[in-house]
Formats: sequence, structure tokens, C-alpha cells
Amino acid sequence: MKFIKYGKYVADPFEGLSAEDLMQLLQDFLLDSGFFNQYYSADEMDSERTVEQLRQALLEALEQQGKIPPELLEEMLQNPEDSRLSQALDQLLQQLANEGYVSIEQPQQGAVGPPQQGHAGQAEGTAKFEITDKALDFLGYKTLKDLLGSLGKSSFGRHDTRELATGVESDGSSRRYEFGDTLNLDVNATLLSAIKRNGLRIPLEMDYQDLQVRQCEYQSSCATVLMLDCSHSMILYGEDRFTPAKKVALALTHLIRTQFAGDSLHMVLFHDSAEGIPLQGLARVKVGPYYTNTREGLRLAQRILSRQKKDMRQIVMITDGKPSALTLEDGRIYKNAFGLDPLVVSETLHEVARCRRNGILINTFMLASDYGLMNFVQRVTEICRGKAYFTTPYTLGQYLLMDYMQKKIKHIH
Repeated sequence: MKFIKYGKYVADPFEGLSAEDLMQLLQDFLLDSGFFNQYYSADEMDSERTVEQLRQALLEALEQQGKIPPELLEEMLQNPEDSRLSQALDQLLQQLANEGYVSIEQPQQGAVGPPQQGHAGQAEGTAKFEITDKALDFLGYKTLKDLLGSLGKSSFGRHDTRELATGVESDGSSRRYEFGDTLNLDVNATLLSAIKRNGLRIPLEMDYQDLQVRQCEYQSSCATVLMLDCSHSMILYGEDRFTPAKKVALALTHLIRTQFAGDSLHMVLFHDSAEGIPLQGLARVKVGPYYTNTREGLRLAQRILSRQKKDMRQIVMITDGKPSALTLEDGRIYKNAFGLDPLVVSETLHEVARCRRNGILINTFMLASDYGLMNFVQRVTEICRGKAYFTTPYTLGQYLLMDYMQKKIKHIH
């Protein structure tokens, strides 16, 4: 006789959690700027993160969201290695890897020995992970969607100017075709021109001068260098100012890639000195070293923009501190921790004037508002005729995206 054995159904508490849901839960961990560990050493700033850290971050995020039943937590406390919760966490991490959001580097077999320098004290046998380009693109999309939603925008903007030119979108009146125009032909105006010249007869004789094309609004191309201040003050004073800046950078990257294919975006970090980084490395960047070398950041941004052939070239600078460092001619770095040193300020303003002579606009987004800093930013704005926004980490993205999309500077065509 055949028997069928029935067991008690145990629901999976994480059933229905997609990889996108997990990425949203892990967003703060993946984009951490060092705010929760402000006392790391210099070797830890570029450390590779381990799978165990990712696993712990996922556990904390699920617990904060109330998605873990109390009995599973109790079971895990009693048996951390073989509990159902531990197995479920491993499955969720594997789900992220299978869908291409993280790449997991398994430890080498038999790898033993002391920790490597620059790896935050982790041994070679520890599994590491890296977030992929797909993950960065997703985080940029979600940030952009949240920011545009808070602005009340239902669609992305464009770089509109007052200039008219031929193109695909026909918003303006027609005019006679000129060599080099896009042949966006206005058929009615073309036929009417031929009839006015020869009269209504069959066959209708058309000439080159009868061709009429529709005009549309000219949309300027823009080359942007986003300068991010990663000095230590960006995570001091009980506030994380650098992580929101990174999120805005990811959102701006996604906006340009999907909506403004003719634009370009480059990233520059400035601290004791300045360095350019690829957009793919943005998520791993943490704050440090300590000083603010604004002049060196502007010099590097100018070198990048000099290679860009666009209608508009601009520098978007996000900072919260006064210039406090200067690279001397012999390569040494002059530092003054109090900021607004006359030598540093003078050389920085000279670099701002140089940007203006080269036709480069500087828009400054300031995350602090003390009197000396406001005076410095005002002088920068007067010299380069750009704009300055005194904002907070919570409103930074809204102001920056509004400025980029609406393009209030209309005198550049």
C-alpha cells in the first residue's frame, strides 16, 4: 500500500524579495563614506570589503525593516553557523551575485599568511565582493527617481536654449533649406513655395530654393566635471555630507547616460591634493585625507575640460569647507588647518579667474554656511559669473538636478 507523508508548511520569510529590493536595503552600506567609522587608518580607506561584512549589513537591514521573525533570530543566536536564517542570508547573497549586482571573489584554497597591506587587516583567504556596473546603474536610477519625485517632475528635462536649428523635433517655424541642415522637410511649405514660383500646374516643377525645413529648439551639449570635496570635515560634526554627494553623482551619471547622450561627465576628488576617478569607482570612495586643496581640483578639472569639444563646459563643485591646502611649484603641499589663509585663497581665486578666461562656468554647492566661507564663495561666484547654492545634504540633489536640467544660464548657445 502506497503512503503519502505530509509535513508542516513553513513559509519562507524572505519569499518575494527581489534583488532590487535587496539593493535598496543595502544602499547605505554600499555607498558608505566612512561616517560610521571615522577613526579608520590611512590603509583602510581603499580596503576591499568582505562578504561577511555584506552579510552582516543585510542582516541588520532586514532586522530594522522587521522582516525577520523573532524565532529565527533566537535560533541564530543559539546556532550561528547552521541556523535557517544563516542559510537564508547565504541564498539572498547568492541571488545578488546570480543577477549580476555583486561579484564575489572566493578565497584561494589553502591561502594562509599575514594580512596584506592596504586590505584593512583582512587575510588573503577571506572572501571579498565588489559591486558591479549594473549595481551602480541601479543605485543611480533609484536616486534619480527619488530626487525627481521630490521635485514633482513627471519626466526628465532637456538642455533647452533660445537658439533655433533644424532637427527631428519640430517646434519652430519653417525656413529655407541651407547646406548642412538636417533634412527635416516641411512638405507643405515646400510645395507652397513651388506653387508660388511657377503657379499651380502639373507636373509641378520644384527647385532647390523651394526646399523648406522645420526648425526646432537647439539643445546644447555640455561637458561637466563634478568636483567632490572628500576632506575629513565631510563626515565630522555629527553629519554625513559625503554619502549624499555620492548619491547625487550616481543620479547625475544615470541622467546623462540615459537622457543626454551628447553630454559628458567626469569625476574629480579633492582633499590634500586632487585626483580623477572613473565613475565605476565612485561607490568605494571614502573621505580622507584631511585638508581641502580647492585650487588643485580646479586645475585638474580644467585639464579634463580642455579636451572636451562641447557647447558648454562647466565645473560643479560640492564642498563644505574653506580652502586649506595649496600645491607649491616644487610639489610640496602647503597646509593651514584654519582655512582662508591669504596665500591659499589668493592662488585659488587666481585659478577661478583662469577658468573664466577659458570659458568654464563654476557652480558651487556649499554644505556649510559660516561667514568666512560665504564670503569666499561670493567672490568665486562674482569672478566666474556662476551660481552658488547654500544647501544641506538633504536638499543637495534637488538643487543640483534642477540646475543641470533647467539650465538657467541662457547666454551660452
